[in-house]
Amino acid sequence: MAVVKANAYGHGAVPVAKAVLAAGADRLGVVCVDEGEELRRAGIDAPILVMGHTPTAQAERVVSLSLTPSVGNRPFAEALSEAAISAGVTLPVHLKLETGLNRYGLPPEQLLPLAESIRHLPGLDVEGLWTHFATGDETDKSYVLRQFSVFSEVAGRLPWIRLLHVANTATVLDMPELSLGMVRVGIGIYGCYPSSEVARDLGLRPVLSLKSRVARLRRIDAAASVGYGCTWTAARPSVVALVMAGYGDGLRRALSNKGSMLIRGRRAPIVGRIAMDMCVADVTDIPYVAIDDEVVLIGRQREEVIAAEEVAQLCDTISYEMFTGITARVPRLYLRDGRTVAVQTLVEAASQETRVVAAEEA
Repeated sequence: MAVVKANAYGHGAVPVAKAVLAAGADRLGVVCVDEGEELRRAGIDAPILVMGHTPTAQAERVVSLSLTPSVGNRPFAEALSEAAISAGVTLPVHLKLETGLNRYGLPPEQLLPLAESIRHLPGLDVEGLWTHFATGDETDKSYVLRQFSVFSEVAGRLPWIRLLHVANTATVLDMPELSLGMVRVGIGIYGCYPSSEVARDLGLRPVLSLKSRVARLRRIDAAASVGYGCTWTAARPSVVALVMAGYGDGLRRALSNKGSMLIRGRRAPIVGRIAMDMCVADVTDIPYVAIDDEVVLIGRQREEVIAAEEVAQLCDTISYEMFTGITARVPRLYLRDGRTVAVQTLVEAASQETRVVAAEEA
């Protein structure tokens, strides 16, 4: 199962979903009904597991969209059953077991009776049982094993549930013996490792680069300041480049005066505060910078690389947050074999469309 929640970790849910299904994924994972509907409206008919809580009032919608919900209470199961009977379908559902993360899911003493009580509800097929590990991306796997022990005991008491799944990207990398009937791969399908503590012998390569262009060049005198609050002052006569990317696009304000970007294959420090829509780089030491030059905020340019993990560390966060923070107004260009094959802009995203680029246009 390819996890495409949160707009496919910021990469674009519909194009990514189509790509992973074409590459061999069997199912898709989302966290809410809206995300499932987005995929269905795009013509995607693969099974979609809703991994988060769904209000009972959404039961008819779940059935109409042929989603697979995670059921956490009897009233929701009954509502799904009624809606499925009315629609003349059998709806697969999954149960999430709480084994130690203490987030969404039911502890064994609640899940076991719920499972048995809804097992024979008409219109429902209790297809799956799953849990989520709290420390899978850490070196010490003892807590994972304790969680798995709880899961195994409960699964053994529900032998009629045929699809068991516990493994995320970290578990696939470090503990493939826990793959069971299905794995839920998230950050890994985007070419990134979940942490520095997991095995890194798979050769993952990041899918995403975040780019902009130089919009303006300006020479400033020594002692001139840049940006809101005058937080950076030139120590010498300098050349600064305006780049159209700001926190309104997902470039975190925390990178002000400490992040960098790639221009002409060299690192240019971000100077001054990052604004909502733009930022400034000091390019004094980079020769021949010109308007419209490519700027790489995350990714590779020539021999230099700015990894999402590096940027995340500067912001005291993780790569997941960097990716999901890239906003809808940033155009997504989808490449295959180095050629742009599709484009999604803000307008197209609002209409849930992705424009396929013709060969001659590409």
